[in-house]
Amino acid sequence: MKVKTAFICQNCGSHSPKWMGRCPGCGEWNTLIEEVEEEAPAEFSFPPSDPVLYKDIKEAKKDRIETGIQELNPVFGGGVVLGSLVLIGGEPGIGKSTLLLQMSRDFALQGEKVLYVSGEESLEQIKIRGERLGLQNGALYLLAETNLERIMTHAEKLAPQIFVLDSVQTVFSSKLSSSPGTISQVREVASQVFRFSKRSQVSSFLIGHITKEGSLAGPKSLEHMVDVVLYFEGERDHSYRVLRALKNRFGPVSELALFEMGSRGLQAISNPSAFFLKERPTEEAGSVVVCTIKGSRPLLAEIQALVSSTLFAGNPRRMTIGLDHFRVAMLLAIVEKKMGFGFAGEDIYINVAGGLTLDEPASDLGVIASVVSCLKNKTIPPDIIVFGEVGLSGEIRSVSQPLARVKEACSLGFKTVIMPQGNLSHLEKEDIPEINLQGAQHIKQALGIIL
Repeated sequence: MKVKTAFICQNCGSHSPKWMGRCPGCGEWNTLIEEVEEEAPAEFSFPPSDPVLYKDIKEAKKDRIETGIQELNPVFGGGVVLGSLVLIGGEPGIGKSTLLLQMSRDFALQGEKVLYVSGEESLEQIKIRGERLGLQNGALYLLAETNLERIMTHAEKLAPQIFVLDSVQTVFSSKLSSSPGTISQVREVASQVFRFSKRSQVSSFLIGHITKEGSLAGPKSLEHMVDVVLYFEGERDHSYRVLRALKNRFGPVSELALFEMGSRGLQAISNPSAFFLKERPTEEAGSVVVCTIKGSRPLLAEIQALVSSTLFAGNPRRMTIGLDHFRVAMLLAIVEKKMGFGFAGEDIYINVAGGLTLDEPASDLGVIASVVSCLKNKTIPPDIIVFGEVGLSGEIRSVSQPLARVKEACSLGFKTVIMPQGNLSHLEKEDIPEINLQGAQHIKQALGIIL
């Protein structure tokens, strides 16, 4: 019997009968790997059922399990849902295994039976980390195994409430002859864990690797199959880590939790705004505090700008860290056109202090204020906070959740908030804390107040 093979792209899953240097599906180079074509595994299906009227459907009760980390529960929408399948991705060494082991410890201390399967570390290595993290007595079972069938046999026999697989790229199914980590193996592993999780109402966690571009490795169907997709990120030069929800069938997306990596593992940061502003200079030009929204949480961040004469006439530098480069270029063009400032002979460097990334338009006004402050060498009062989206005409447009932003600014002792006039006119007076609110319709008006 002749064995049929095909070349499968490890980035997008496209099939090709012969090897090609560039994938015809996604355009990536050197991603086609030869795999033996297997019969498609039987897909999970629900028992046969008859159509039911919408009004006759009883609402399913979604019991949740608290994670033991108060700041982490909102990321899951209030806790981990029974029978859910969660995928966690992130850079190597960022702390994915540490976070899952800490969560497993907390689940076990709450009386839940936990099965932690590691395909990358031995039990002795996990024991060493567990001693550092303070693992105590509890129903936490560890298994070092890479064969999927043996893993699922142990899981069916143990019947845990929590199942952790670290990681989906290292486990292989003996039904397939391809290597671990290939598209077909990842799909089969995730499919079997999915069936087990839904059939037995077990909350399951998968740790996934990421590609050099920063996306989750494996087929895109992996992200569609799971209920929750979390991304663990952070700068190597900073101690903090951010866990962000990219997909959540049981709660809001874009929620995040912040952690600080220490000698005893990851410690949740209860007040992220104070954490990122603790080293802020108060007497320097070019520094301003903005209030952004991360998920449903208001977060204060410092934007710094440095404007200096260029050494390359006709080709000034524009460097941004933590902000979208193209949006910053647009904002600089608005300032030049509407305010009359000239940046042709100036190098401009803009940075979000602490390594944060701001992708919300509400930080537009802060970017403009920091650049103009440094250009004019005038310090922005340290008790002023700004937020607002800026349009191409220089108008300041309303943003979402202005009351939450104002309350966050008030809780950290800020005295004045510069905000869009549209937001100010719609705030209810009885809900506004004791703080000076000033609205602005145009960047000229806002900069006149700030500087």
